[in-house]
Amino acid sequence: MNFHFIAIGGSAMHNLAIALHLKGERVTGSDDEIFSPSKERLESHGLLPTKIGWNPDYINSEIDNIILGMHARIDNPELVKAKELKIPIFSYPEFIYQQTKDQLRVVIGGSHGKTSITSMILHVLTKNNIKHNYMVGAQLEGFDCMVKLSDDSKIAIIEGDEYLSSPIDRRPKFHLYQPNIAVISGIAWDHINVFPTFENYIDQFNIFAQEINIEGTLIYCEEDQELNNMINSNSYACELTPYKTHSFEIDNNITLITDNNKQMIPIEIFGIHNLQNLRAAQLVCRKLGVEDTDFYSAIKDFKGASKRMELVKENNQSSFYKDFAHSPSKLKATTSALKQQFPNRKLVACMELHTFSSLNLDFLKLYHKSMSNADEAFVYFNEETILHKRLEKIEKKDVYDAFGTSNLKVFTSSKELQSNLFSKDWTNSNLLMMSSGTFDGLDFNKIADKII
Repeated sequence: MNFHFIAIGGSAMHNLAIALHLKGERVTGSDDEIFSPSKERLESHGLLPTKIGWNPDYINSEIDNIILGMHARIDNPELVKAKELKIPIFSYPEFIYQQTKDQLRVVIGGSHGKTSITSMILHVLTKNNIKHNYMVGAQLEGFDCMVKLSDDSKIAIIEGDEYLSSPIDRRPKFHLYQPNIAVISGIAWDHINVFPTFENYIDQFNIFAQEINIEGTLIYCEEDQELNNMINSNSYACELTPYKTHSFEIDNNITLITDNNKQMIPIEIFGIHNLQNLRAAQLVCRKLGVEDTDFYSAIKDFKGASKRMELVKENNQSSFYKDFAHSPSKLKATTSALKQQFPNRKLVACMELHTFSSLNLDFLKLYHKSMSNADEAFVYFNEETILHKRLEKIEKKDVYDAFGTSNLKVFTSSKELQSNLFSKDWTNSNLLMMSSGTFDGLDFNKIADKII
């Protein structure tokens, strides 16, 4: 079949395009901007558009299906022509469902931990030679493509994002998957530009839970207060399976978990959220027929997903980690995890206000005390980004007032932030860089080589 991707450069979109290409389908695509690593990965498979921009001439009657990304606008000229030609148009979650509707679908939702839980499940299934399809939002070690849609798999593992599906389908992505097994890791308000109130945001998770197959299962973190309140305030037809943080110890900066035989198993990951994620992944794997002994054997060498508490560089007295954390709950969890894992080291934590929500003056107040566990906390924002997003101007004082801790320093120049990092003595200290962006192009490897 012939597929054309409008907005092929997106994280999930370009992986889906590659997956269909590897399946033997004919794939074309377009976008008005394509960044790394999507650009290089599309190019390596011969799928990178020859020209950047939209062109209605790409759309013709030979195309069987259009897959529409959220990045495109509703008046996109290619979309307009596709409608005129009555070519079937799918958002990528809608298409993923169509491709997996006859399989057992496991959908991982939650405001945090989605990628990590999904990645853990894929890691365990792969090590236990269990065939599965998947869609996950981050690059994983050992995986060329983060979408697989083979015809011989009976299981599909899907990361269920709550953001909107496409410019013409305003439903959250995870509402479209109709899971047999679902996970909700926790609820913390995000995407304020789409869900203007916290109550409206919680509603999306309630709808997701209501969509679970009547004979299915909802696995949820009972230690998350908002999620627990939602579960206790509603009724669900499916089975409910609560979970808590997996038991653990920390010894000499190494986290160890306890198996069913009370044996201590050292693992690569750490932090309360990651140990909650591990427990959720274990319960899913049980449902898929994986014995606990096989789960523990597989999970001990799981290193984590890209940019999720990812180690950049370390020596015997310092470590540098990068993380995707950007919301208040994620900042608090990530800084706490590093401080708990390395209690005798100084923690310098840096975060970038980059998302629409984080640069909103009202939402900014939710960051109160979120970096108080760091010894030094640096917050960076680009004033040009605020203008580009057409948001109300933010002053440094607004950030100081919002975070409300004496350990804070605010920067509006990423180069100045980098210079400050370079001037420090990193003996017995750790660095944590948190953002869904790039701190405006800072080279983390260069920083690592300089300080470690």
